[in-house]
Amino acid sequence: MFTNQPYPHKVKAWNRAVVSSKEMQIDRSTGIIKKGIWAYFFLLLFEGALRKWVVPSLATPLLVVRDPIAIWLIFLSWKKGLLPANTLLVLFTLIGIVSIYTAVFIGHGNLLIAFYGARIFLFHFPLMYVIGSAFSRSDVIKLGKVTLFLSIPMVMLIADQFFSPQTAWVNIGVGGEGSSGFSGGMGFFRPSATFSFTIGNHLFFAFVGSYLFYFLFNSKTVNSFLLFGASVALIIAIPLSISRSLFFHLIVSFIFCILAITRNSRYIGKIAVISLLLIAITSFLSRYSFVQTSIEAFTARFEHANESEGGLNGVLADRYFGGMIGALYESSNYPFFGHGIGMGTNVGSFLITRQRAFLISEGEWGRLIGELGPLMGLAVIVMRLGFSYKIASASYRKLSDGDLLPWMLLSFGLLTIPQAQWAQPTALGFSTLIGGLILASVKKDNNTTLQNN
Repeated sequence: MFTNQPYPHKVKAWNRAVVSSKEMQIDRSTGIIKKGIWAYFFLLLFEGALRKWVVPSLATPLLVVRDPIAIWLIFLSWKKGLLPANTLLVLFTLIGIVSIYTAVFIGHGNLLIAFYGARIFLFHFPLMYVIGSAFSRSDVIKLGKVTLFLSIPMVMLIADQFFSPQTAWVNIGVGGEGSSGFSGGMGFFRPSATFSFTIGNHLFFAFVGSYLFYFLFNSKTVNSFLLFGASVALIIAIPLSISRSLFFHLIVSFIFCILAITRNSRYIGKIAVISLLLIAITSFLSRYSFVQTSIEAFTARFEHANESEGGLNGVLADRYFGGMIGALYESSNYPFFGHGIGMGTNVGSFLITRQRAFLISEGEWGRLIGELGPLMGLAVIVMRLGFSYKIASASYRKLSDGDLLPWMLLSFGLLTIPQAQWAQPTALGFSTLIGGLILASVKKDNNTTLQNN
């Protein structure tokens, strides 16, 4: 008897082969995207080294060395259907495009500055979703282990920078000129590590801290020697950095550990052991003179800054709220479409005045409203807060299920994504990276719960 499909078994085999071929193409594309994300990560860590030591003559173009990778990853993800379309992504892209026109025709009028400012919305924020789509949980953990490993030579470098004069090669500034250190305490300078400026050093070790606390709770998933070495590196890095921001970042991460106990009582014993371990390591290291010296410099910096900024309350208000309330209060003082995207960046100020300065506001929220105007500026702030709320909610649900990874990454993400200075390339890079890693870590059955929201 004849049918329209005389060989149904061959048809099924053909269909399976077609599906398998498509899956292989997707896997191959995902593998390429993952390599691109790793390249973005390493360039984030070593972009400053290239600008200071390797090719200082190319310091200016290397400022945006990660941008071509971000563009390529977004294009490849979109082409392969791996870039999800959601409201936040569309709105950020729309504001990025509109802000270029308003900056050129109503604001400062410089197309180059407008593109430089808009790239934050057009390239780096979407990259969070690319990382979230391409990376698996195992990739997030692997990146964490690499981060712990890198923290060991990194602390050796900042120790050398700390005790070396600012004229030494390790302390040379961007472009091979001046120095990369920043005033600290007792005549010592805050080291910049492999980054262009000191902000990269404190963000890197705060990033290390979020991973370190996770691995301390899950010590069986990482090499014990690596875990111990990274713990020592982080403890030493705190005084060597002479950075109050790093200190507060780590306090927040530890508070997140405490909060984890409220969702899972089995963490009580572990956090007690972790606390004793960190205290023991700190007590042992404090016997060495180089650690004692750095602690004295850090303490002097801490006390002096607290006095000049009104004590602890002043420090917290300035560092972590970043002029948020003041920016909202003064929003009516800016033009409706702002002064133009990019004008509040160091690049924008240099191209306009030939000097690096804060032409609009040192605080992130003030910069956004000043550049974009009250309507678009407040919209971006609300969207950043909305994105932060979504990843926080998803991370908390994971914590309730006994998964600590996204929760500890969130301890770093909530201090960078809502109000970090995205005009600064290193801060933007760490915000992009942590946002993507949290998205990847909250995946369920290989499908993220946030990508399409």
